Amino acid sequence: MYLAFYYAYVPKVSHERHVHLQFKTCEDSGICTFPSAHVELTKRQKLLMLGQSYRVELALEMPESPVNKQLGMFMVCIDFRGKNNKLITRSCRSAMLHYRSFILDLIYTIAYSPLLLTGTVEEKQTVIIELFEDYYEVENEAVTDVYVEVQSTRIEIYSAKFLLNAHFTGLRYIMFNWPLISAIIGITANLFFIAIICMISWYQLIHSEEYKRYVLTQRKFESFQADLDDGSSSSSIDDASVLEENLRKRHQIHTIGEDDSL
Repeated sequence: MYLAFYYAYVPKVSHERHVHLQFKTCEDSGICTFPSAHVELTKRQKLLMLGQSYRVELALEMPESPVNKQLGMFMVCIDFRGKNNKLITRSCRSAMLHYRSFILDLIYTIAYSPLLLTGTVEEKQTVIIELFEDYYEVENEAVTDVYVEVQSTRIEIYSAKFLLNAHFTGLRYIMFNWPLISAIIGITANLFFIAIICMISWYQLIHSEEYKRYVLTQRKFESFQADLDDGSSSSSIDDASVLEENLRKRHQIHTIGEDDSL
Protein backbone atom coordinates (compact mmCIF):
# COMPACT_ATOMS: atom_id res chain seq x y z
CA MET A 1 0.00 0.00 0.00
CA TYR A 2 2.82 2.43 0.87
CA LEU A 3 4.69 1.63 -2.36
CA ALA A 4 1.56 2.30 -4.41
CA PHE A 5 1.09 5.63 -2.62
CA TYR A 6 4.77 6.54 -3.11
CA TYR A 7 4.79 5.94 -6.86
CA ALA A 8 1.45 7.70 -7.28
CA TYR A 9 2.38 10.72 -5.15
CA VAL A 10 6.09 11.25 -5.91
CA PRO A 11 6.76 11.86 -9.62
CA LYS A 12 9.93 11.11 -11.53
CA VAL A 13 12.56 13.55 -10.36
CA SER A 14 14.16 14.30 -13.74
CA HIS A 15 13.33 14.17 -17.43
CA GLU A 16 16.10 14.58 -20.00
CA ARG A 17 15.86 14.91 -23.78
CA HIS A 18 18.59 15.40 -26.35
CA VAL A 19 18.19 18.51 -28.48
CA HIS A 20 19.30 18.20 -32.11
CA LEU A 21 19.66 21.74 -33.41
CA GLN A 22 19.07 22.41 -37.09
CA PHE A 23 19.63 25.47 -39.30
CA LYS A 24 19.85 26.55 -42.91
CA THR A 25 23.25 27.19 -44.38
CA CYS A 26 24.52 29.89 -46.71
CA GLU A 27 27.43 29.58 -49.11
CA ASP A 28 29.20 32.72 -47.93
CA SER A 29 28.47 33.00 -44.18
CA GLY A 30 27.71 29.43 -43.06
CA ILE A 31 24.62 29.70 -40.83
CA CYS A 32 21.73 31.69 -42.29
CA THR A 33 19.04 30.96 -39.69
CA PHE A 34 18.93 30.59 -35.96
CA PRO A 35 19.62 27.03 -34.74
CA SER A 36 16.33 25.49 -33.63
CA ALA A 37 14.93 22.10 -32.67
CA HIS A 38 11.70 20.28 -31.93
CA VAL A 39 11.72 18.07 -28.85
CA GLU A 40 8.91 15.58 -28.31
CA LEU A 41 8.40 15.12 -24.58
CA THR A 42 5.77 12.40 -24.72
CA LYS A 43 3.32 10.70 -27.04
CA ARG A 44 0.85 10.24 -24.20
CA GLN A 45 -1.63 12.78 -22.90
CA LYS A 46 0.75 14.20 -20.28
CA LEU A 47 4.21 13.74 -18.79
CA LEU A 48 4.30 16.15 -15.85
CA MET A 49 2.34 15.87 -12.60
CA LEU A 50 -0.28 18.47 -11.75
CA GLY A 51 0.58 20.64 -8.75
CA GLN A 52 4.29 19.81 -8.94
CA SER A 53 6.91 22.53 -9.49
CA TYR A 54 9.52 21.91 -12.20
CA ARG A 55 12.76 23.69 -13.03
CA VAL A 56 13.20 23.88 -16.80
CA GLU A 57 16.78 24.18 -18.10
CA LEU A 58 18.70 23.95 -21.35
CA ALA A 59 22.30 22.70 -21.16
CA LEU A 60 24.57 23.84 -24.01
CA GLU A 61 27.96 22.25 -24.41
CA MET A 62 30.08 24.93 -26.09
CA PRO A 63 33.77 24.98 -27.08
CA GLU A 64 35.94 27.78 -25.73
CA SER A 65 36.68 28.89 -29.27
CA PRO A 66 37.58 32.48 -30.25
CA VAL A 67 34.18 32.78 -31.98
CA ASN A 68 32.24 31.89 -28.83
CA LYS A 69 34.47 34.12 -26.67
CA GLN A 70 33.83 37.05 -28.97
CA LEU A 71 30.14 36.25 -29.28
CA GLY A 72 29.22 37.68 -25.90
CA MET A 73 25.59 37.34 -24.85
CA PHE A 74 22.98 35.48 -26.86
CA MET A 75 19.30 34.67 -26.43
CA VAL A 76 17.64 31.28 -26.05
CA CYS A 77 13.84 30.98 -26.45
CA ILE A 78 11.59 28.02 -25.77
CA ASP A 79 7.94 27.32 -26.60
CA PHE A 80 5.79 24.84 -24.71
CA ARG A 81 3.06 23.40 -26.90
CA GLY A 82 0.31 20.93 -26.19
CA LYS A 83 -2.33 19.04 -28.10
CA ASN A 84 -2.96 20.26 -31.66
CA ASN A 85 0.26 22.31 -31.42
CA LYS A 86 -1.41 24.82 -29.10
CA LEU A 87 1.00 27.35 -27.55
CA ILE A 88 0.88 27.06 -23.75
CA THR A 89 3.74 29.33 -22.68
CA ARG A 90 6.97 30.89 -23.92
CA SER A 91 10.21 31.91 -22.23
CA CYS A 92 13.41 33.63 -23.39
CA ARG A 93 16.66 33.93 -21.44
CA SER A 94 20.11 35.35 -22.14
CA ALA A 95 23.37 33.48 -21.64
CA MET A 96 27.09 33.57 -22.41
CA LEU A 97 30.30 31.66 -21.75
CA HIS A 98 31.84 32.10 -18.32
CA TYR A 99 34.55 34.71 -18.52
CA ARG A 100 38.17 33.75 -17.86
CA SER A 101 41.03 36.23 -18.09
CA PHE A 102 44.11 35.68 -20.23
CA ILE A 103 46.35 34.97 -17.23
CA LEU A 104 43.89 32.52 -15.70
CA ASP A 105 43.36 30.88 -19.09
CA LEU A 106 47.11 30.47 -19.51
CA ILE A 107 47.54 28.93 -16.04
CA TYR A 108 44.60 26.60 -16.65
CA THR A 109 46.04 25.47 -19.99
CA ILE A 110 49.48 24.79 -18.49
CA ALA A 111 48.07 22.97 -15.46
CA TYR A 112 45.78 20.76 -17.52
CA SER A 113 48.10 20.35 -20.51
CA PRO A 114 48.75 16.60 -19.92
CA LEU A 115 45.02 15.92 -19.75
CA LEU A 116 44.34 18.21 -22.70
CA LEU A 117 46.95 16.42 -24.81
CA THR A 118 45.52 12.99 -24.02
CA GLY A 119 41.96 14.13 -24.68
CA THR A 120 40.74 13.44 -21.15
CA VAL A 121 39.82 17.11 -20.71
CA GLU A 122 38.57 19.42 -23.45
CA GLU A 123 38.46 23.19 -23.73
CA LYS A 124 34.73 23.50 -23.41
CA GLN A 125 32.04 24.73 -21.05
CA THR A 126 28.55 23.54 -20.24
CA VAL A 127 26.28 26.56 -20.04
CA ILE A 128 23.10 25.89 -18.03
CA ILE A 129 20.27 28.25 -19.00
CA GLU A 130 17.32 28.33 -16.58
CA LEU A 131 14.21 28.98 -18.65
CA PHE A 132 11.60 28.40 -15.93
CA GLU A 133 12.34 28.48 -12.22
CA ASP A 134 8.92 27.16 -11.12
CA TYR A 135 6.80 25.73 -13.88
CA TYR A 136 3.43 24.15 -13.03
CA GLU A 137 1.49 21.99 -15.44
CA VAL A 138 -1.83 23.55 -16.39
CA GLU A 139 -4.87 21.28 -16.11
CA ASN A 140 -6.26 20.23 -19.51
CA GLU A 141 -3.23 21.87 -21.17
CA ALA A 142 -0.50 19.26 -20.86
CA VAL A 143 2.86 19.96 -22.50
CA THR A 144 3.72 17.36 -25.13
CA ASP A 145 6.20 19.21 -27.39
CA VAL A 146 8.97 21.76 -26.90
CA TYR A 147 10.46 24.07 -29.52
CA VAL A 148 13.93 25.47 -28.83
CA GLU A 149 15.60 28.36 -30.65
CA VAL A 150 19.11 29.78 -30.11
CA GLN A 151 19.01 33.32 -31.46
CA SER A 152 22.50 33.65 -32.84
CA THR A 153 23.97 32.79 -36.24
CA ARG A 154 27.59 32.84 -35.02
CA ILE A 155 27.33 30.49 -32.04
CA GLU A 156 29.20 27.19 -31.98
CA ILE A 157 27.64 24.31 -30.01
CA TYR A 158 28.82 20.75 -29.47
CA SER A 159 25.53 19.40 -28.09
CA ALA A 160 22.41 20.45 -26.22
CA LYS A 161 20.13 18.83 -23.66
CA PHE A 162 16.67 19.77 -22.41
CA LEU A 163 16.21 19.17 -18.67
CA LEU A 164 13.08 19.02 -16.52
CA ASN A 165 13.86 18.68 -12.81
CA ALA A 166 11.14 18.33 -10.20
CA HIS A 167 11.51 20.71 -7.25
CA PHE A 168 10.13 18.80 -4.27
CA THR A 169 8.74 20.52 -1.18
CA GLY A 170 6.86 19.39 1.91
CA LEU A 171 5.89 15.72 2.10
CA ARG A 172 7.34 14.88 -1.33
CA TYR A 173 10.72 16.30 -0.26
CA ILE A 174 10.75 14.15 2.89
CA MET A 175 9.64 10.99 1.08
CA PHE A 176 12.25 11.42 -1.66
CA ASN A 177 15.25 12.40 0.50
CA TRP A 178 14.56 10.05 3.45
CA PRO A 179 12.84 7.04 1.86
CA LEU A 180 13.65 4.51 4.63
CA ILE A 181 12.38 6.66 7.49
CA SER A 182 9.35 7.64 5.44
CA ALA A 183 8.62 3.99 4.63
CA ILE A 184 8.82 2.96 8.30
CA ILE A 185 6.53 5.80 9.40
CA GLY A 186 4.15 5.26 6.48
CA ILE A 187 3.82 1.49 6.95
CA THR A 188 3.40 1.88 10.73
CA ALA A 189 0.72 4.53 10.20
CA ASN A 190 -1.09 2.29 7.69
CA LEU A 191 -1.09 -0.66 10.08
CA PHE A 192 -2.26 1.57 12.94
CA PHE A 193 -5.20 2.95 10.98
CA ILE A 194 -6.11 -0.52 9.69
CA ALA A 195 -6.11 -1.80 13.29
CA ILE A 196 -8.28 1.13 14.40
CA ILE A 197 -10.75 0.45 11.58
CA CYS A 198 -10.88 -3.27 12.46
CA MET A 199 -11.49 -2.50 16.15
CA ILE A 200 -14.28 -0.04 15.34
CA SER A 201 -15.87 -2.52 12.93
CA TRP A 202 -15.70 -5.32 15.52
CA TYR A 203 -17.19 -3.05 18.19
CA GLN A 204 -20.05 -2.11 15.89
CA LEU A 205 -20.61 -5.78 15.04
CA ILE A 206 -20.79 -7.14 18.58
CA HIS A 207 -23.19 -4.36 19.64
CA SER A 208 -25.50 -4.73 16.67
CA GLU A 209 -29.04 -6.15 17.03
CA GLU A 210 -28.34 -8.89 14.50
CA TYR A 211 -25.36 -10.14 16.50
CA LYS A 212 -27.36 -10.09 19.75
CA ARG A 213 -30.17 -12.12 18.16
CA TYR A 214 -27.59 -14.56 16.81
CA VAL A 215 -26.02 -15.02 20.27
CA LEU A 216 -29.47 -15.52 21.87
CA THR A 217 -30.39 -18.10 19.23
CA GLN A 218 -27.12 -19.96 19.83
CA ARG A 219 -27.75 -20.05 23.59
CA LYS A 220 -31.27 -21.39 23.12
CA PHE A 221 -29.98 -24.06 20.77
CA GLU A 222 -27.27 -25.11 23.24
CA SER A 223 -29.85 -25.27 26.07
CA PHE A 224 -32.17 -27.39 23.95
CA GLN A 225 -29.30 -29.71 23.05
CA ALA A 226 -28.40 -30.09 26.73
CA ASP A 227 -32.00 -30.98 27.59
CA LEU A 228 -32.00 -33.65 24.90
CA ASP A 229 -28.78 -35.11 26.25
CA ASP A 230 -30.22 -35.21 29.82
CA GLY A 231 -33.41 -36.93 28.58
CA SER A 232 -31.41 -39.55 26.74
CA SER A 233 -29.36 -40.27 29.87
CA SER A 234 -32.52 -40.68 32.05
CA SER A 235 -34.08 -43.05 29.54
CA SER A 236 -30.95 -45.15 29.49
CA ILE A 237 -30.94 -45.43 33.30
CA ASP A 238 -34.65 -46.47 33.37
CA ASP A 239 -34.11 -49.09 30.70
CA ALA A 240 -31.19 -50.52 32.65
CA SER A 241 -33.34 -50.74 35.82
CA VAL A 242 -36.15 -52.58 34.01
CA LEU A 243 -33.69 -55.00 32.44
CA GLU A 244 -32.09 -55.72 35.82
CA GLU A 245 -35.57 -56.36 37.37
CA ASN A 246 -36.49 -58.80 34.60
CA LEU A 247 -33.23 -60.68 35.02
CA ARG A 248 -33.80 -60.92 38.76
CA LYS A 249 -37.36 -62.30 38.27
CA ARG A 250 -36.15 -64.85 35.74
CA HIS A 251 -33.50 -65.99 38.21
CA GLN A 252 -36.11 -66.42 40.96
CA ILE A 253 -38.40 -68.46 38.67
CA HIS A 254 -35.53 -70.67 37.67
CA THR A 255 -34.63 -71.25 41.34
CA ILE A 256 -38.22 -72.20 42.26
CA GLY A 257 -38.34 -74.66 39.39
CA GLU A 258 -35.23 -76.42 40.55
CA ASP A 259 -36.67 -76.74 44.11
CA ASP A 260 -39.88 -78.36 42.78
CA SER A 261 -37.95 -80.90 40.83
CA LEU A 262 -36.08 -81.95 43.91
